Amino acid sequence: MDPRTAALIWQDDGSPRSVQFDDPYFSSEGGLAEAQHVFLAGNNLPARFKPGFHIAELGFGTGLNMLAAWQAWQQSGVAGPLRFTSFEAFPLAAQDLEKALEIWPEIAVLATPMLSAWPCTELRLPSLDFRLIKGDARATLPLWDGAANAWFLDGFSPSKNPEMWSENLMADVGQHTAPKGSFATYTAAGHVRRALQAAGFSVRRAKGFGRKRHMSIGHQTG
Repeated sequence: MDPRTAALIWQDDGSPRSVQFDDPYFSSEGGLAEAQHVFLAGNNLPARFKPGFHIAELGFGTGLNMLAAWQAWQQSGVAGPLRFTSFEAFPLAAQDLEKALEIWPEIAVLATPMLSAWPCTELRLPSLDFRLIKGDARATLPLWDGAANAWFLDGFSPSKNPEMWSENLMADVGQHTAPKGSFATYTAAGHVRRALQAAGFSVRRAKGFGRKRHMSIGHQTG
């Protein structure tokens, strides 16, 4: 196996868990609903969609967040493609990605072109302009020339993957956010919230998904 490919174990409910970080890829209470609650509603989407809207993400994982956003984009009827850039250090192998996404037949029509092209770093379709940037985000994000209208911060738990939530990386997120851009994340950890505030975001807690009491959302104040 490629050392930079995600190593998985499969849980009893059929969902994948990371071996590297000993953390699940999505909530056992419903990964698609979690993506819609945390990352879409948390960024006030699809209400903010407009032509050329750009979402960036830390932690591509199974691609579920991207597919949920793309589904919402198509349903919104906004013209042109959704721009979506994701940073991922450990991409899933093709067979693991396919198995993980089989849980949601309702997005199968969207998953098919991605699975057909995987492993891909770009996917250009009439309604989607997707780019996957492989490698440690601490090295790749500072070199990125983009600015996101919304960030999906979806690294593994801060206690298990602290590098993904460092003050320096959150500062890079802030520097690569468009004016009035937003973020959403499932975590309400105090040090993450403080790092995002230092990066120029207003930060507040919101109701979490499922059994999780709180999550964090915010927008650029500058």
